[in-house]
Amino acid sequence: MRRFFLLLPVALLLAAVVVVLATEYVVARPSRRAKDVAYLPTTAPGFDKERNILDVYSPREKAATAAGYPVVLFIHGGSWTSGNKNIYTFIGRRLAKQGVVAVIINYRLAPPIHVPEQAADCARALAWTVQNINSYGGDPARVFVMGHSAGGGLAALLATDNALLAANGLPQNPVRGAIMDDPAGLDMYSYLKEMKYEGDQQYLVPFGSDPVVWKEQSPIYKIKAGMPPFIFFIGGETYPSISGSSGRFRDRLKAIGQPAPYTIIPGRHHIPMVLQLYWQHNIIYKSLLKMVGA
Repeated sequence: MRRFFLLLPVALLLAAVVVVLATEYVVARPSRRAKDVAYLPTTAPGFDKERNILDVYSPREKAATAAGYPVVLFIHGGSWTSGNKNIYTFIGRRLAKQGVVAVIINYRLAPPIHVPEQAADCARALAWTVQNINSYGGDPARVFVMGHSAGGGLAALLATDNALLAANGLPQNPVRGAIMDDPAGLDMYSYLKEMKYEGDQQYLVPFGSDPVVWKEQSPIYKIKAGMPPFIFFIGGETYPSISGSSGRFRDRLKAIGQPAPYTIIPGRHHIPMVLQLYWQHNIIYKSLLKMVGA
């Protein structure tokens, strides 16, 4: 009997693994994955074969219209020092299953790279997407950006910083909307000036010590009329710095006559805010699909 109870947790774990694998198989069937596509020429200065790459997830069925499916470019988080697109295959699969072409990107990490170079990587990935996504069934006229944590801040830069895009192959901003999933980095200028939380020194690694750079890489100071629409999803138990900067960002949008839907999900901490995207019928997907017209 004692042996039975010892084996029971192992059996439950194996059953859970089987369920997860079976779910992933069912989700993967309606989609195609193009893996490790370079979004920069391999001869480009500073090209990183592990980081300047992306994956594209496309529905297997042809789109109902000649223009193709809407496109969502997703940027991962990780405090600007970690993270990898391969962790987020579930997001690519679930978006593709629901009629969206998903582009999941890597970008170079700190150290030695700093946030301005990371933002440039993301802009180059966006430029690649606009120029090539029709070959994967996507509509280059319907490209949206999405990010979690540090990736949310980088996605917000793509939606707000036209100069960044122009410097990286996009004379006009192609972003049609931005989905913020518990975004970090919206106002690093204020955050790094205050330095009021334990461990804040770590963010000087990606952002450096120059307040001019902090402000330049903070999307909240780039808000202006005519920007693409934003939608926010904030964890009810997330970090105060994230909820605070997101709220201020929302208020500035409202002040220019561009109110943004702002959903607080009760009980959610920071990491579960992205893990919940494993479930196809999550509240974030529902709003995202409405925004992109899928």
